[in-house]
Amino acid sequence: MEKIIFFGLVIPIFLFVLYLGGRAIMTGFSAKSSNKSDAEIETNENIDNISNKPENLTEELNKLNELLKSGALTQEEFEKAKKKILDS
Repeated sequence: MEKIIFFGLVIPIFLFVLYLGGRAIMTGFSAKSSNKSDAEIETNENIDNISNKPENLTEELNKLNELLKSGALTQEEFEKAKKKILDS
């Protein structure tokens, strides 16, 4: 009689633990595939940003040059900002 009660409690608990484990694994797989999709999208966006970089670079350097000419920046500040833009 005690064995019946014991197995009657243990088997449902064991099945519940298996269910939770399987659900956690499936959630992990779906999150991994979602992250993979996001990474592919981000890679495509980075490729697009790289192609637009010369335009942005030129615009930034022109803005810096205008600030230098207007006196808002010193030559030293201009050189630092220019180096920062060119290095990125």
